[in-house]
Amino acid sequence: ENQEWVDRMLIRMVSKFADYKRDDPSSFRLAPELALFPQFMYHLRRSNFLQTFGTSPDETAYYRTIILRENTLNSIVMIQPALLKYSFDEGPPQPVLLDTCSLKSDIILLMDDFFHVVIWRGEQIQSWYGSGFQDREEYAHFKYLLQAPAADAKQILADRFPVPKFIQTNAGGSQARFVTSKVNPSSANAGGQVDATAVITDDVSLKAFMEHLIKLAVKS
Repeated sequence: ENQEWVDRMLIRMVSKFADYKRDDPSSFRLAPELALFPQFMYHLRRSNFLQTFGTSPDETAYYRTIILRENTLNSIVMIQPALLKYSFDEGPPQPVLLDTCSLKSDIILLMDDFFHVVIWRGEQIQSWYGSGFQDREEYAHFKYLLQAPAADAKQILADRFPVPKFIQTNAGGSQARFVTSKVNPSSANAGGQVDATAVITDDVSLKAFMEHLIKLAVKS
């Protein structure tokens, strides 16, 4: 019921403020000031604030109470988590899209959704870690790569109240779902070969969501 209300309000809003020709989705244009709003609503629809499956009533009440008490920046992070990439090639951590295309085998990701802080290791990184490369002197740069997200996660945990749950996982790991359930499934696996970074989900992608929203918004 809540999700249906959000959908109706979103369709009504974009119908009112967008520029378009009736029954012509290709003519749809949304002002830059509002361009990201549907994206936030997409992530809100998938969040624990509206999706209660697998969540106890107490947990749902907790999530909804916290978002009502927090400031705008923290609320944005709750709706659309922050995702940072750590790699050998790009120096300092880089913000990346909350999308399956960011789940690569040779990187480490740090995801912050306010309630959870997750370190996710790609398949290749996990393989090197399992082989103990971080304990060899000649691979000191790999050890540093592992330490960088851990230090940033520690800082987030120290600065925030209530303290988030810390999770460390890897591609294909049992707790990788904390990341895969948040990313946009733009390249979700729909059959065939499945690798460790594949995201198998029934959720529509942001692209499909936007196409359907625009179609309904311009409908006569």
